[in-house]
Amino acid sequence: MALSYRARRIWSLVILLVGLPAYVVVAVTVINLFDRPPFWLELLIYVALGIAWALPFKAVFRGVGREDPARPATPPHSKIPAPTTPPDERHEP
Repeated sequence: MALSYRARRIWSLVILLVGLPAYVVVAVTVINLFDRPPFWLELLIYVALGIAWALPFKAVFRGVGREDPARPATPPHSKIPAPTTPPDERHEP
């Protein structure tokens, strides 16, 4: 069963606020277990790990930044009145 838009938004927040920091800590800890590789190799490892974490969650993040597709579109003219500008304060003689 596919996740609803609301569920995907909630899970994406959980993944970003909890999962990603935990993933970073685990990745750095695992890298630090070995002798320090050359800079270019270490950079390549971190770039690969930075891309690899998001691949399993691609379906969760898809379309989260857009409007809810199940929500009806709002009419172009809402019923909220536009703010009025104050009257001109100048007094002509």
